[in-house]
Amino acid sequence: MFYSLNVNTEMSSEGTIITVKNLVKKFGNFTANDNLSFDVYRGEIFGFLGANGAGKTTAMKILCGLSAPTSGEVSVAGFDIYTQSELIKRNIGYMSQKFSLYEDLTVYENMRFYAGIYGMKRKDIKSKAEAMLLNLGILDYKDKLVAEIPLGWKQKIAFSISIFHEPKIVFLDEPTGGVDPLTRRQFWSMIYDAAHRGITVFVTTHYMDEAEYCDRVSIMVDGRIAALDTPIELKKQFDVSTMGDVFLKLAR
Repeated sequence: MFYSLNVNTEMSSEGTIITVKNLVKKFGNFTANDNLSFDVYRGEIFGFLGANGAGKTTAMKILCGLSAPTSGEVSVAGFDIYTQSELIKRNIGYMSQKFSLYEDLTVYENMRFYAGIYGMKRKDIKSKAEAMLLNLGILDYKDKLVAEIPLGWKQKIAFSISIFHEPKIVFLDEPTGGVDPLTRRQFWSMIYDAAHRGITVFVTTHYMDEAEYCDRVSIMVDGRIAALDTPIELKKQFDVSTMGDVFLKLAR
């Protein structure tokens, strides 16, 4: 099944969905996040980039309600990170390259498991699962073990499951690692479709061409945000032609 490539270029005017002010996260004497401040808009595709060790994974864990900041103000989906982390978890989706699906469960069992965690009713899970698989064109995969499915389809199914409960925000941690270029293109079409439905997408990636697909991009260096703007404006600012060149200038 192929998806039309249609970039979401219009920013939502309904306000912010994530607000971060002076976020600091320390581990002993080491500062992983050093006074981060940024907003993410509703319905936006927000790229969060940085080399290994730059602090982006630490920041993402905080935004997902899995870790508390050392100091600073953080609001996600209207909830405070310090006092309402459980409400944050119920209003977001999450997909990781390394762990997203249980390979010893079938596709449908994975759907039922994750939907149950998010509090969906069993009757709603069944009807929505069939509709989702039909839309993906893989209804015949319903009772197949995830271990038997090609990587590209695993990634598409994992993403579909991460937004199965229609969260306000979905966090994607390097979601297209290891898949071929055509599958990556199809995957990003699914991301655009989710954003057009009003789901905010917060994504990390090490593919610099994917940074071009984001509405705005933040680039972290040594625990700080070194640059934040649209891909077009960042390329103008650094007088380069690609986001890869922007990243190289900052990382150096």
